[in-house]
Amino acid sequence: MYLTVNQAKTYCYTGGKAFDATKLTVVFIHGVLNDHSVWILQSRSLAHHGFNVLAIDLPGHCKSAGDASSSVEEAADFIATLLDAAGVHTAALVGHSWGSLIALEAAARLKDRVNHLVLVGTASPMRVSPALLEASVSNPAQAIKLVNVFSRSTLAPPPSALGPGTWVYGASMALARRVLASNPEVNVFHRGFKACDSYTNGEQAMAQITCPVLFVLGALDQMTPPKAAQSLIKAARAHGKSAQVIELPVGHNQMTEAPEQMLAALTRFLTTQPVSHQKR
Repeated sequence: MYLTVNQAKTYCYTGGKAFDATKLTVVFIHGVLNDHSVWILQSRSLAHHGFNVLAIDLPGHCKSAGDASSSVEEAADFIATLLDAAGVHTAALVGHSWGSLIALEAAARLKDRVNHLVLVGTASPMRVSPALLEASVSNPAQAIKLVNVFSRSTLAPPPSALGPGTWVYGASMALARRVLASNPEVNVFHRGFKACDSYTNGEQAMAQITCPVLFVLGALDQMTPPKAAQSLIKAARAHGKSAQVIELPVGHNQMTEAPEQMLAALTRFLTTQPVSHQKR
């Protein structure tokens, strides 16, 4: 479905179920050169098991209009406006990579309006090499190849990933090219990476959240290795947050390399952790 957010059409995949703002809502936020489709298995399963799902295309990406966010903070404000537009008071936020920083910053700003926070493939700081930043402008095709090689624990998927015959690496390459081509006015590749590289508020944001948090990390992740998330994990525990950490034996794209394990982790977290300050 489409919502009007900041005077622009925003696409939200609802998992094949009618939108119902009275249910517990889960907002899925994608990373750089991705769209809502990276969450297709998890979002659809949750939607068919009692949750209200909004898997979004961020502004300026694929089916969503508007100006692509140039900072994590700007994107976090977009999430707040999205909830208002959807008529949703409280929601769980699930973010991957760049989306994890957006989810974290949004949770810090929205306080009790966020009842669960899931950070997938996260890091603080989330540095991007100068060479890759430069390549995202001068040679995006080559940069896309590099990102996908470093993101994957293997170039061939396990037999169950997305169905027989699926090529995870090839599908990700095609998606990245499609997302980049979807916005001829802005290089969303460079803008997203620059936003990740510039964000410095991770630990401070973690101190301000009021909900349980789940970290889902990839043991073989070369983009955001598990050690890069330790400062956020320590900040969560230092400030008395309920923090769980799950490490999957895959790379940076846990949703497609380990879809069943990712879904199981989400389901357990969303159904066993207490929901605080939930308004019905």
